[in-house]
Amino acid sequence: MLTPREREMVALVATGLSNQEIAERMVLSPFTVRAHVQRAMTKLEARDRAQLVVIAYRTGLARVAPEDEAGRSS
Repeated sequence: MLTPREREMVALVATGLSNQEIAERMVLSPFTVRAHVQRAMTKLEARDRAQLVVIAYRTGLARVAPEDEAGRSS
């Protein structure tokens, strides 16, 4: 039910990036990022970003990054 761009935004939100950081990474306006994130939240019935992240991990839209030998996520 999410568009490919909305899925991409949800995955980036799940990594902890702000709308501004996503906008810089994707070379988009922060307002465009905000619109995509808000539409995804509406479609997934997430009440806030935290719940969006939980939904992202539960549905497989986001995955835990493997840790390197020093224990840092890559």
